[in-house]
Amino acid sequence: MPGDAGTSPFDHPCPIRDVLNRIGDQWSLLILQALTQGTLRFNALHRELGDISRQMLSRTLKKLEADGFVQRTLYPEVPPRVEYTLTALGHSFLPPLQALVEWADAHHLEICQSRRRMATPA
Repeated sequence: MPGDAGTSPFDHPCPIRDVLNRIGDQWSLLILQALTQGTLRFNALHRELGDISRQMLSRTLKKLEADGFVQRTLYPEVPPRVEYTLTALGHSFLPPLQALVEWADAHHLEICQSRRRMATPA
């Protein structure tokens, strides 16, 4: 409970802010969306996303794994094979993710037009 001895206010962050900070970054939603097609190896995921650096992909995957959205499986082979798949938590996020993707597709043109109007001096 917040305020208990030995706890920090950071142990109990605002749930909305905490989750949106993670999935609202530049790459997390795109990675989760790519993994909807099933288990992918690191290089396949990298190819799927295109313009993400390998370092940023690795860093974002580690964060998604730490939050429980993604499971990383390392196979003891030479060279090592690493695969990523959505966890049950990751799969539970697919309906709101799909709704967000559909909303963005439906309203992107309108948003771009609004940005252009605001950028044009009166």
